[in-house]
Amino acid sequence: QMIDAYTKGVEALENGDAFFAAKKFNEAEILFPQSEYAPKSALMAAYSYYTQNYYCDAMAELIRFLRVYPNHKEIAYAEYLLGLCYYEQIVDEKKDLQSILNAKKTFNSLITKHPDTEFATDAMFKINLIDEVLAAKEMYIGRYYVDKKKWISAINRFRVVVDNYETTIYVEEAIHRLVEIYY
Repeated sequence: QMIDAYTKGVEALENGDAFFAAKKFNEAEILFPQSEYAPKSALMAAYSYYTQNYYCDAMAELIRFLRVYPNHKEIAYAEYLLGLCYYEQIVDEKKDLQSILNAKKTFNSLITKHPDTEFATDAMFKINLIDEVLAAKEMYIGRYYVDKKKWISAINRFRVVVDNYETTIYVEEAIHRLVEIYY
């Protein structure tokens, strides 16, 4: 019955029905929690939600997976998928920072714990993109302060770009604006 539930979950996922697939994977995990299929089912439930952009549901499943199965062989993948859930919710530098910061924290954790995985390699690439967004946010706020003639606040924002995001495309502009303000 557990394998039947898992199989139905796979079929539903292949047919694009993420909710039914996740339900079947959760059912398979509950039916036989000691089997090797239990953690795999939990991960597949999360993946089912992820494929349909139901990030909150996927994140809830992944956070539970990380808590319940901390030593599972697919733990690096689970952390990577969690990071992707945060990452794919990033809109732009003018929006809420929480998903950006959560993505960076999750990817940094993955790189620290599992540095030799393919997931760590992609996480490093994504962190560079996240830094671009964070630098863009600092520049956006810095420009706002320049417009309001709040020079110290603007200097502080541009310094953050120069000091913390030196590999981004915004460094040159930040330096230019610092020189301009000091002048």
